[in-house]
Amino acid sequence: MATYLDEILRAHRAAAAADDRPMDELFAAAADAPPTRGFLSAIRSDPGLAVIAEVKRRSPSKGALAEDLDPAVVAAAYRDGGAACLSVLTDEDFFGGSVEDLATARRASGLPVLRKDFTVSERDVLDARIMGADCVLLIAAALDDDELASFAAVAVDVGLDVLVEVHDEAEVARALVAVELREDSGTGVAIGVNQRDLVTFRVDSQRAVRVVDAIPAGFVRVGESGVSGPDDAAALHAAGYDAVLVGEHLVTSGDPSASVAALRSAAPVNRGL
Repeated sequence: MATYLDEILRAHRAAAAADDRPMDELFAAAADAPPTRGFLSAIRSDPGLAVIAEVKRRSPSKGALAEDLDPAVVAAAYRDGGAACLSVLTDEDFFGGSVEDLATARRASGLPVLRKDFTVSERDVLDARIMGADCVLLIAAALDDDELASFAAVAVDVGLDVLVEVHDEAEVARALVAVELREDSGTGVAIGVNQRDLVTFRVDSQRAVRVVDAIPAGFVRVGESGVSGPDDAAALHAAGYDAVLVGEHLVTSGDPSASVAALRSAAPVNRGL
């Protein structure tokens, strides 16, 4: 039986295989795009626990979360609550997102934005830059080592920050080799530990705590998924995470601004990146 990840990747890889847009034209368009806002620098400059607040309409496992949300309103609320950055789903078929959601949220908030999607080709990376994203997501479980390396290189070439998403120590090791990270070269690349299993979509709330020590000191560490309130955020901060990426909890909270503020207040201001 196909898993959620199998189905999603099959669809994205089929679309990538059918995409014959000239690479030189895409590189030119990416080069002409306005300057990025510094996704990772926004996290590094946050004195406490940085919140990457996600604009998320639905998910394959949970169905509708906030199908009719206004990305401009939600993004502005996140900003007012103290979010350092945004994450915006652009996958349409499985998550109900869109490129328009990203552009609208970025414009309304003034914050740097991660394009949250399943990146499976260099064209996907270039599209992220062209649509206005400041950071691109590379999921280790969805890519081989050559893809991780080449996509990260393209992202850096066009001025994007990179969030490499992992699920265990083995994927951390793959990510570090693929993007040639050293302890003194964290600029531009962050490692995010997703506590949601992309095969079953179940959340293991201790996964990030177990994996954190595999990420070299000096790199931005992001805890993803499974944050349902201040206690979860505080636990990840105490474990060594610099930021949390939170979607479902915020879009279903009823007061996204207050919910972001509550997550931030859960962690003391003592980081020194």
